Amino acid sequence: MSEEAETERAGFVERSIVRHRGGAASLVSIPAIDHVAEEIPVALVFNGISHAVMMATPRDLEAFAHGFALTEGIVPSAAAIFDCEVLLRPDSAEVAMTIAQEDFVRLKDRRRALTGRSGCGVCGIDSLEMLDLQPTPMPPSPIQVDLPAALAHASSGLRAHQALMQATGGVHAAAWCAPDGAILYAFEDIGRHNGLDKLIGHLALNGIDMRRGFVFLSSRGSYELARKAARMQIPLLATISAPSSLAISIAQQAGMKLVGFCRQDAFVDYTPDITL
Repeated sequence: MSEEAETERAGFVERSIVRHRGGAASLVSIPAIDHVAEEIPVALVFNGISHAVMMATPRDLEAFAHGFALTEGIVPSAAAIFDCEVLLRPDSAEVAMTIAQEDFVRLKDRRRALTGRSGCGVCGIDSLEMLDLQPTPMPPSPIQVDLPAALAHASSGLRAHQALMQATGGVHAAAWCAPDGAILYAFEDIGRHNGLDKLIGHLALNGIDMRRGFVFLSSRGSYELARKAARMQIPLLATISAPSSLAISIAQQAGMKLVGFCRQDAFVDYTPDITL
């Protein structure tokens, strides 16, 4: 199989290194081979027009593209994506999708609204509106979660699903958990938001109800992650590290439970007024 025909890679590359151990007086240099997490530019193309280039790990790229299209509000459901083709090159990748015409027209209008903007991209009323920081409130959760038990279960089980992390030490994981905390699926990527997109894309492609489980992330809870989860109406987002103030605000507006600093014996509830 040629490199351009590949659709999947291991997610890491081998590099020659020299390990240095000990103090200045007893320094030991050891030549070795290290596994390094792979990071390449991935172009996401909709109906022949490139929309975004993301730095990502070249694994599960079809799921990644579907998840990105959903969590960024480009399409309302996976059914609006008619075709998806992954082209993987040695140092880059392209995922070409064909989406419904009405969604493509809306995407083009959004691109025109952004054309010509300068500076940080967040300055001014119009730019702030484009950030879409006000999620639609979700209906009451259809699941009940015993948070201490479920989070302890997920925390203890995550490492077994982090093969790439164990090989490289340099990637994040996004896991889909049953209400009791059992990890059903997990995806890894050098970018935490990419890992979540891969997970959501997989769930959507397999018709899994995202209201009937929760997401557990091996990262901090940034606003992008909270916004993506809220858009998919995921009732609970749990992270190993801390959330940001904007992530908490988004979760509160959406009615999504947000917890952080999750360990086997502890967690912090940042939305105590929201029940599951």
